[in-house]
Amino acid sequence: MSNQRVIIVGAGPSGLTAALSLTAAGVPVVVLESRSEVSQDPRAATFHPPTLEMYSESGVTRRLHEMGIVCPQWQFRGREEGIIAEFDLGILADITPFPYRLQCEQHKLVAILTDILSERSGFEIHYGSAVEAVSQTATGVTVTTSDGSSFEGAYVIGADGGRSAVRKSQDIPFDGFTYQERFLVITTTTDFARQGYTLSCYVSDPREWCAIFKVPGGGPPGLWRVVFPTIPEAAAADLLDSGHAEQRLQGFIPSDEPYQIVHTNLYTVHQRVAASYRQGRALLAGDAAHVNNPLGGMGMNFGIHDAFSLGDKISRVLNGESDDLLDLYDRQRRHVANAFLQAMTISNKQLLEEKDLAKRAVRLNEIREIAADPAKARAFLMRTAMFEGLRAAEAIH
Repeated sequence: MSNQRVIIVGAGPSGLTAALSLTAAGVPVVVLESRSEVSQDPRAATFHPPTLEMYSESGVTRRLHEMGIVCPQWQFRGREEGIIAEFDLGILADITPFPYRLQCEQHKLVAILTDILSERSGFEIHYGSAVEAVSQTATGVTVTTSDGSSFEGAYVIGADGGRSAVRKSQDIPFDGFTYQERFLVITTTTDFARQGYTLSCYVSDPREWCAIFKVPGGGPPGLWRVVFPTIPEAAAADLLDSGHAEQRLQGFIPSDEPYQIVHTNLYTVHQRVAASYRQGRALLAGDAAHVNNPLGGMGMNFGIHDAFSLGDKISRVLNGESDDLLDLYDRQRRHVANAFLQAMTISNKQLLEEKDLAKRAVRLNEIREIAADPAKARAFLMRTAMFEGLRAAEAIH
């Protein structure tokens, strides 16, 4: 059976989504995860409409709705100016049954996927299995883990994050750059909706921009996350200190009462894309293939889209179609990673942090004009909700 089995390295959203797609097509998979248990790290939490569509048939979308928060509108603000524009995804109701963002933490998605997959034949997962080596021949791959175990399959999918062992084993360059400043994420119980903020909001400022969004947390009433830039030379311990977090929040929205800080997290942020998503029988998806800043909530969704595309193409190849489909996967997904994911997330950060006041005024006025014109707003939301990128990928043959 190993000549039809696919080895997936990484049990995050991309890896388990690839497993979901492949097992649905009758392809057996073995998933190797270096962690000993599912990470509870509060990372990505935004699901865009196309992602909800892709997950709908499997039941994942229904379960995400049971624990998630529907976010039909999002705001763009200036820290001093207030609301610049508010966008309503309801304008896309004619093309999607999910005209909104759904806020739900990624570790909950991982738990849902693991639960669904555990009921499927042909699914196998090994925790605490760090990959040491990947080798391939004309007919298959062999993956060796740190405990000396060896797994054979027809293909291997590297969905093992930005430091991907699969990508490194194939000597695939990971071109791009790393931002000097890290992103500080502060999670608090404070309800910013009382201040007029939508459940997802971006705040421009030449000195200290921020992004705000609500997540379900342990259940109602939910938690709010605020993302701030940091000074590059600042010590991590100082940035993560609750007193520093309190100071940053008070500087943003002064409060007579202290903020209740639930978590502080600090992330190094990269913008990189692998030089190739395919090296023979080794393929990349998710953060192993591309990393980006989180402004716009696109990274996890993009990796999920990779996984559905790749799962479909591998299953077709194993069913007798040409493996040229795997080169097509590389062309499609790598093109849109550069033209859409990288371009948009870099632009999002530049807009929030613009320090040239004249340029900033022009950009803010452009956002106002887009929001005020239904046709422009629709085109803008088609892009930011990730429909445009998917259509661009489909147009590549």
